[in-house]
Amino acid sequence: MTPAIRAAEKAKIKFAIREYRHDPRAESYGLEAAAALGVSVEHVFKTLVVKLDMRELVAALVPVHKNLDLKMLVSVLGVKKVEMADVAEAERVTGYVTGGISPLGQRKRLRTVADVSILQLDEVFVSAGRRGMDLALYPGDLLRMSEAITAPIVR
Repeated sequence: MTPAIRAAEKAKIKFAIREYRHDPRAESYGLEAAAALGVSVEHVFKTLVVKLDMRELVAALVPVHKNLDLKMLVSVLGVKKVEMADVAEAERVTGYVTGGISPLGQRKRLRTVADVSILQLDEVFVSAGRRGMDLALYPGDLLRMSEAITAPIVR
């Protein structure tokens, strides 16, 4: 049981836990998850933690086969600078390890921006809070629970 699963249960949303054997040699946690779960990469979202103007941390939800466009994120959030957060800081603030960072049940809830492509899907997969475990859920439930805004943020 992870904080992400507890958060989903507490919210009384419909979700499924999907587990797979994580290979520590995998080059991409997200692509590994999509292949292991047998789902399209468009449906699997990674949670990236970024730092705005050298201060606030924000979570970005991005399809695993795409790259976060920092310039687009700067525009969406109306800040001067965005950079990837330090791994140790992201892990400390969220309470999760890299490759298992979930947009749900974070130690400190981060403001969240999801790529607009999420609105075209009927089901998405996000980390359940540890490597080798994802949650399958409705995008609307994920957006509501994470209080995410949507915008085009990938290239």
